Parts: sequence; C-alpha cells; structure tokens
Amino acid sequence: MDAATLDRPAPPRSAETPLPTWLVAELRSDHAGETGAVMIYRGILAVSRDPAVRDFAARHKATEQGHLDLLDALLPPADRSRLLPLWRVAGWLTGALPALFGPRAVFATIDAVESFVDHHYQAQIDRLDAERILPEIRALLEHCRLEEVHHRDEAREAGEGPRYSAALRLWGRIVGAGSAAAVAAAKRI
Repeated sequence: MDAATLDRPAPPRSAETPLPTWLVAELRSDHAGETGAVMIYRGILAVSRDPAVRDFAARHKATEQGHLDLLDALLPPADRSRLLPLWRVAGWLTGALPALFGPRAVFATIDAVESFVDHHYQAQIDRLDAERILPEIRALLEHCRLEEVHHRDEAREAGEGPRYSAALRLWGRIVGAGSAAAVAAAKRI
C-alpha cells in the first residue's frame, strides 16, 4: 500500500466555519509532524546508500509529502507552528543519524515514529467522533493514519521489529519521547 493505493481525500475547509481551538492546535502539531516526517526521509536519503532503504525512504517521503500538502491546504499559514525550522532540522537528524548505523536502525526509527503518530492521529479521530463534528476532517486524519500504520508495519517487517536489540529499543523510546515533546510544543507555538 502506498499513497496511490488509498484514495487521497480532498482537504476540507470552509472559510465561514471556524475550527474549534483544540482542533487548530492538533492540526498545527500534525502539520509540524508531517513537515518533520518529510525531513526524516530526506535525512535517510542523504546518508543511506542501501538500495532497499533508499527505495523505502523515497516511497514514504512521497506519501508524507502528500499528507503535508493536505494539511497545507487545510491549515492557514498563520495557524502553523512557528517552530517549523526546528522541526525540519530535528526531522532531518532523526533520519540521518540512524542511517549512519544501517538499515535496522532506520527501520526501528520509523517503527517508533509511526507508532507514536498512529496513536496521535487516533486520539484526534476519537475526539471528533465523540463530538460528532467535522466528518471531512475526520476522514482526512483517518486516511493519513492508515498510511502511517502501513509505514510502521513495513518498517517493522523490514527491520525484524520483534527482534530489535536493546540499543534499538532504547532508541525507539527516545524517538517516541521526542515525538511527544515535539507535539506538545507544536500545539502551543
């Protein structure tokens, strides 16, 4: 499954219907996260020479760029994180550093990032369901979430996730904690 496999929803937005404040903050963090995700794959491509890793990164970078394009169309520039330059650098380093250590480190990193993103998007979807609002935005988030789950599963399979070393499991926890901190900051700034 790739970006072409799932029908990409049109970005919903009505200028006369303002979004709830909580959702603007969530979408700000989503936009920042997808910006970082594009940069993760750029970092991998800048460093890795492994053909399988490069193919994986190129395909998934295209999907992440599609998510970013959807969020660009949905979230006005004034509502985006002012920390985007930081998210770009952090994303690039999150891709490039593990690429220095080889394919398993890359796949463990993507597994950790996408596991976090799956839960992050699901929490937003659950709140939209509970409030029974904005089904178009819910559909967009679910579309993105399913593609992120596919990235996680593909990385987990390629990196033999259940058999990650202790060091890679620790790295995955660090990446997950960093992702959570980035979301908290992006929601506010």
